[in-house]
Amino acid sequence: MATVEDFTSQEALAVAGVSRHARGFGYKVWRHLQAMGIRAYPVNPKGDEVEGERLYPTVKDLPEVVGGVVTVVPPEKTLQVIEDCVEVGITRIWMQPGSESDEAIALAKDRGMEVVAHQCMLLL
Repeated sequence: MATVEDFTSQEALAVAGVSRHARGFGYKVWRHLQAMGIRAYPVNPKGDEVEGERLYPTVKDLPEVVGGVVTVVPPEKTLQVIEDCVEVGITRIWMQPGSESDEAIALAKDRGMEVVAHQCMLLL
């Protein structure tokens, strides 16, 4: 398991599940990371921008390999995010409550990822 401190000490992170309508928990997590001084990239395949910033369709489309990804998507979509992370070399994942499942946690660990689960990023 990854530690919260290790995860949040990364210079750049991505948030999978940021709404293009600037609302919802994905949006709140994205803004929370930015408020912490972290370069945070919003990810959502159903949009082109949020508040003037580019929305990236997947973590594979990011302009850099980030230090980790926070998932704020349904558990079945988290599984795909994990596979995308592995493909591009992202080794940390934080599954927001409601985004995690036993299957997703097991898959991430099986793929050698450091995992934070069952903890809300917004409570930091």
